[in-house]
Amino acid sequence: MLMTYEATVKLIEDEKLLHIAGTEALLKKLPKGKWIGGSTEYFMAKDGGKVSDDVLFVTEFPYTNFSIKSYNAQDINQVTNDAFENGFSLLIIPFDSAVHKEYAQNAAKYNNMFLRNIAGWISGLNLSKQGQTPIAVNGSTPEAFADKAVALHLQVPEDKIVSVNIINIFEQDTSSPVIEFTEEGFSVKKCLVDGKELVLADYITENAIDTKLPIVGDYSGNGVNISFKSIDADTKTVNFYAPVFKGIKYRTAKTVSNYEALFNKYIANHKNTAATAIFSCNCILNFLYGELEHKKIEAFSGPITFGEIAYQLVNQTLVYVSVS
Repeated sequence: MLMTYEATVKLIEDEKLLHIAGTEALLKKLPKGKWIGGSTEYFMAKDGGKVSDDVLFVTEFPYTNFSIKSYNAQDINQVTNDAFENGFSLLIIPFDSAVHKEYAQNAAKYNNMFLRNIAGWISGLNLSKQGQTPIAVNGSTPEAFADKAVALHLQVPEDKIVSVNIINIFEQDTSSPVIEFTEEGFSVKKCLVDGKELVLADYITENAIDTKLPIVGDYSGNGVNISFKSIDADTKTVNFYAPVFKGIKYRTAKTVSNYEALFNKYIANHKNTAATAIFSCNCILNFLYGELEHKKIEAFSGPITFGEIAYQLVNQTLVYVSVS
């Protein structure tokens, strides 16, 4: 829930086990304790979307067996080895850091990646303010990092079941051409459209493609979004918020006419697991493009993020962890 700085300090001093989201400035002021944190000024609260630099979103966990660890780009691949077999890990990674890029491009190859419950988010900043740095904080030290990820590894009781879930309102427009890539990464110039090599920036312009909508990759029947970040008109480079991969068939997403209504429709399909949700986060692009400030997204509250983690990095997606 959203809390004042003073109330959050009280929880830390009472030795509660916490996940905290808020501004870089507030996070750096918090005392040492059993917590991890990440920077954002955007939140989904019970009464709707909110932008604030004077509150923190705090999630308290009831578990006693846990560990807090920090990772750089060289050892982030150990995050799954450090995770509990019966539990889940919340991972916070600073936006546009080396560890962000490493995780985005290689997480699927990490040992036990899909045998451990890994969730979390990419920390960010207020897009309308200058002089901010996305950070992740290890509250047990306490240290704030612009270049390291922080994980809270939690063990749940043996009679509990953990699941990492996503709510993705986007799906492939099957009437659109198949887009494939011969190079991988966050930035590309060329692509294959129905097998024909084209300059992607030109293809977007010539076909009036709405870059507020992601392209959706087909991962064995599951749709994974790749969101547009920017297009460099001079170099014809298209930049994404997540990497594209070889061998994946992408299509543009179907148009969304009412973000709020569609989100709540999808959430209704998750009502059984939503009741047991212990953590959730939602994407900044959903917040901005869906104009979700002051609008309610039923059942889920948490930080608004610059990328979401459901094992791998995902975009324009709501991620939540349920324990039942």
